[in-house]
Amino acid sequence: MNIGQAAGATGLSAKMIRHYESIGLLPASTRTDAGYRQYSERDVNMLRFIRHSRDLGFSLEQIRELLDLWQNRKRSSRQVKSLAEAHIAELDAKLAELQSMRAALAHLVHGCHGDDRPDCPIIDTLEATGPVLAGAPADHSRGAVAQRQRAASFRTGARTLPR
Repeated sequence: MNIGQAAGATGLSAKMIRHYESIGLLPASTRTDAGYRQYSERDVNMLRFIRHSRDLGFSLEQIRELLDLWQNRKRSSRQVKSLAEAHIAELDAKLAELQSMRAALAHLVHGCHGDDRPDCPIIDTLEATGPVLAGAPADHSRGAVAQRQRAASFRTGARTLPR
């Protein structure tokens, strides 16, 4: 089948198929006399495998490892499980980071009046030199501390003037 048919059968774009071939995830396709790529059913199965792996968020390097394991019929399922468990740990870390971002942003949004006043804790926090997220390294310089204090006073509703 040609690249358009392979794309239709796998849900990948022709551009992605060419990319996977160029980086060696997919073996070089055979060519017609006119130079058009031809894909076998095995190639299409491999492309589906790659797509499903990408859908689960595996990196290209992890997919390369999974493809090697898939093609090695003497593999141990322990190896596959170990790779999948490592990926779950990566996903858990990303989820925790996203939850931390969301909590910080929700806190800022809650503290912003969202009216005609020019003061805004969201802007104050974004311009601050200190960390936005808990656990980030803090900037303890005098200016950064003063900025955080001003931002905190906006968040708590205290409208004090800087000294």
